[in-house]
Amino acid sequence: MTDLDELRRITAAAAAAAPVAAAAPDAERARWLRAVADRLDEHTDELVRIADSETRLGSTRLGGEVARTTGQLRLFADVITEGSYLEAIIDHADPSATPPKPDVRRVLHPVGPVAVFSASNFPFAFSVAGGDTASALAVGCPVVVKAHSGHLELSVRMAELVAEALTEAGAPAGMFALVTGREAGNALVADPHIKAVGFTGSVAGGRALFDIASSRPEPIPFYGELGSINPVVLTSAAVSARAEELAKGLTGSFTLGVGQFCTKPGVVFVPDGGGFEDAVAGAVAGAAGGPLLTDRIAEAFPRGLQSLASDPDVTVVAGPVEQDAAAEGAQPVVLATTARAVRERPDTLLEEVFGPTTLLIRYGSEEELLGALAEVPGSLTATLHAEADDDVASIVGALRERAGRVVFGGWPTGVAVNWAQHHGGPYPATTSLFTSVGATAARRFQRPVAYQSAPAAHLPPALQDDNPLGIPRRVDGVIVLP
Repeated sequence: MTDLDELRRITAAAAAAAPVAAAAPDAERARWLRAVADRLDEHTDELVRIADSETRLGSTRLGGEVARTTGQLRLFADVITEGSYLEAIIDHADPSATPPKPDVRRVLHPVGPVAVFSASNFPFAFSVAGGDTASALAVGCPVVVKAHSGHLELSVRMAELVAEALTEAGAPAGMFALVTGREAGNALVADPHIKAVGFTGSVAGGRALFDIASSRPEPIPFYGELGSINPVVLTSAAVSARAEELAKGLTGSFTLGVGQFCTKPGVVFVPDGGGFEDAVAGAVAGAAGGPLLTDRIAEAFPRGLQSLASDPDVTVVAGPVEQDAAAEGAQPVVLATTARAVRERPDTLLEEVFGPTTLLIRYGSEEELLGALAEVPGSLTATLHAEADDDVASIVGALRERAGRVVFGGWPTGVAVNWAQHHGGPYPATTSLFTSVGATAARRFQRPVAYQSAPAAHLPPALQDDNPLGIPRRVDGVIVLP
């Protein structure tokens, strides 16, 4: 466990590295990121062995996650060399305007050292060298990672490889470090050298850290991904046309990774009397369960099932509610209730259960559907399965209000890492308006600064008239490409 004296030395070193990293050219920071990616790729087999021993996620899933992680690092290297991430804007002076307008130029600057909290369910992609770390390093923010106790050995080894690669690539000392232990994690958020926090985890843990970040003498941004039940809506026409296909797709999605994906479809709105429950029961009969990530998660899963199943308006569609997930692994379970019950008891029926389970919610009309959707807490995703001639404008509008990504005709598990991705949503999905996946994740760790009537010698390169960086900019209201 990291003691508080060591923590203070680590954050002080990060603060000393911050101005050096901020001043480094984008191409140099891109080289740092690619060096880390290359180092992790070289050690994939070793890392997968360690991860599997701690998480039991399997070598196939873990190997793919390493590839996603290194691909993410390389994406951010491309993002910062392309240059639009700086959001450079130039408005030249206009003395003839009333009142006269001065020369104003705006660009984004890194906020400084960032704390990153690793997730339990993605030991690579949302962990030591995951998206939070990659996007922060990319824009010049030193990173201090709080390791997750569920994969501590992996975290330590990952941190060694990241630190070695950064040092060999010429990054400044203090650019990256790892701390362990709950006390160190709390102190990290409170440390005055830390200027922003990235977090993926539970609602309870996230809120506790969010409150620390907000109550500091100098409050800082807390970018937390907390809980998400990711609603799915099936129209009557869709169920009539392809019930078995939809049931297989749903089963594959809510059991993927033993139901431990943050985008697992936790509630599914289905037309009353459409026969979808029978189709799901058939699909689940052939679905496998498996071990959960930690003992704590394994103990909580049966309790969550039993809490839902004890509601008088909930029935069991498939799977055993009574199970010993800690000893025998978690088995898939499908429950069902009504839209009316959801509107009456949303706090009970819409509680997230982490593991391989989903709740079918029967609705009898669009009005009933929309009323129940309004009770769904903020989510990362919302999904719609409809037919081409369905009038779903109102449903799409309702789903857009509840989530940061609306999926049409697919399933929400799986998050592409690209320029357009948005992985966020209204609280409790996240505590901010920003994404933790994709190119614009870098925006979390930057702040805008405007330069008014600044001499050319004091302008950052992104704002100089001759555009030495060769980046896209908005000049006098017009996008100008290099």
